[in-house]
Amino acid sequence: MLRIGTRPDPAKTDWTLEEARALIDRVAIGIEIASSPLPTINDLGPAVTVSDFGNNNGLLVGEELPGWRDADLDSIPVALSINGVEVGRATTAAMLDGPWGAVRFIAALAARRGLPLEPGQWISTGAVTGVHPVEAGDRVEARFGTTLSIDCIIAAQNRANTPGAS
Repeated sequence: MLRIGTRPDPAKTDWTLEEARALIDRVAIGIEIASSPLPTINDLGPAVTVSDFGNNNGLLVGEELPGWRDADLDSIPVALSINGVEVGRATTAAMLDGPWGAVRFIAALAARRGLPLEPGQWISTGAVTGVHPVEAGDRVEARFGTTLSIDCIIAAQNRANTPGAS
């Protein structure tokens, strides 16, 4: 998870990786929570996921990655387990342009659409270990390197108690 620390120039639509990296003031471990009211969304392909706004429901942001400013983020192994069984392992090196490429992409896209990024907003760098179906009650743990981890227990969302729900 990457947090915007400096407001990007809203007129700038072309960023280098170094310029994108300079926008970030915090790198934290985390888990992106995806969900949809359509139970079969993962079976229907990427176009359906895109039409559901990327299937994103929120971010679980953990502790800051120590030394991130000097770290090679692409070399940190990420592993995801569900109910104690590892279901995915990768590094951000497998992603197009890694985490800084995600910042570059969203900064340019936001500027082109007239939706400037603001300090304090978080960017998820994507599904590093893949997309993994879970059910209510499942325990999900993401491990970053050998010392950092974050976990959660999946619960069904009660729409009546969701801010902004009608």
